[in-house]
Amino acid sequence: MTVVSDVHVPLEMFELDNGLRVTVSSDHTTPIVAVNLWYHVGSANERPGRTGFAHLFEHMLFQGSANVGANEHFEIVQRAGGTLNGSTWLDRTTYYETVPSHYLSLALWLESDRMGALLPAMTQEKLDTQRSVVKNERQWSMDNQPYGTWWERLPALCFPPSHPFHHSLIGSMEDLDAAKLSDVTEFFATYYTPDNAVLTIAGDVEPEHARALVEEHFGAIPRGKARPPLSGMELPAHFGIWQREVVPDHVALPRIFLAFRIPTFGTDDSSVAAVTSALLGLKVGSRLHRSLVRNQRKATSVAAFTFDLARGADLLVLDVTASRGISGQALEESVAREVDRLISDGVRPAEVERAIALLTTDYVSSLQSATSRADLISKYVTYLDDATRINAQIADYQRVDGLAVTQFVESYMTERNRASLLYVPMDAVGST
Repeated sequence: MTVVSDVHVPLEMFELDNGLRVTVSSDHTTPIVAVNLWYHVGSANERPGRTGFAHLFEHMLFQGSANVGANEHFEIVQRAGGTLNGSTWLDRTTYYETVPSHYLSLALWLESDRMGALLPAMTQEKLDTQRSVVKNERQWSMDNQPYGTWWERLPALCFPPSHPFHHSLIGSMEDLDAAKLSDVTEFFATYYTPDNAVLTIAGDVEPEHARALVEEHFGAIPRGKARPPLSGMELPAHFGIWQREVVPDHVALPRIFLAFRIPTFGTDDSSVAAVTSALLGLKVGSRLHRSLVRNQRKATSVAAFTFDLARGADLLVLDVTASRGISGQALEESVAREVDRLISDGVRPAEVERAIALLTTDYVSSLQSATSRADLISKYVTYLDDATRINAQIADYQRVDGLAVTQFVESYMTERNRASLLYVPMDAVGST
């Protein structure tokens, strides 16, 4: 088997006087450039009674600034032939534009303008409008979507109520209703500052030119004030007992999310977790697919992934949907049996090699895109303060062997470290 041994993504790193950390990665293959900005703020930073602000701001930042009209950010980038979006997670919020390279200055100006000039344009009308948008989004993507509440229920099951990762990413609708314009302004002023942000520029650009443009557009934005620390992040290595929640829902088939508490992203064990996840649930050759879908026909689909949380604890999750006629209880038992077999029998070298090869292929493929390459760099800088980890990831995967996977599953995938979120059809309640 031929395996890529390493990659070399060119990196130029610097920091502005206001604390903005910047990485430039040049690649002149195609005349496009990606501008990617991570703010180190997510739902974990919200205080009780004021949840939902991080996700709300993902919407608010496209509603105009002192110099850009509401929704004009989209129009400007799209007229330039570019794409853009934003996303919110438990501990970060991301915005990006990918544009023809001669529009780099435009993309940087747009991001710097809303970082430095959003507050003067923030109005009660915009807040009210975006509150309604968020409520509609919840109904569309969660409440009226089969299994849609999983990404709210699973963190609530896996993290105690006092933990910053426990509450819903989309937030409480009551909290959003109670939010005042002054609350929203304070949240932005606290977290949307250059010293709480990471900027990555990847693609057809020279580092010297990029640096000059970043200085021009971001250099005058002042640092923020002290941000309140996240409290109570540390957790025991294991849940202690098997955590379970059964959710009767308007679904046709049972589906289980079986989670395990694991070490945080960026630790030595995080690469072992990635290999273990791939071995269990990545593509059709994985253990769970071979056993539950192809051989036993107890499941219609399987997947495995990690949350990639860099503080407190991370989660490895197995996501399995049952075949017709398989009960929720039978599904949970079948998935648990496969994990138990992995613990008792260990792994074959060929399985580990396959998992590493798949991870390597996916990783190298992602680096071919300026958009995903910029996002990866921002991730490494935000979480680990180290852009060079992008060039070390494949070597980290390839250091994982069967012994490391065996030790990992023995440590983190036993019954005392499991949390199962099981969805069952409404008419199956009482027979799961």
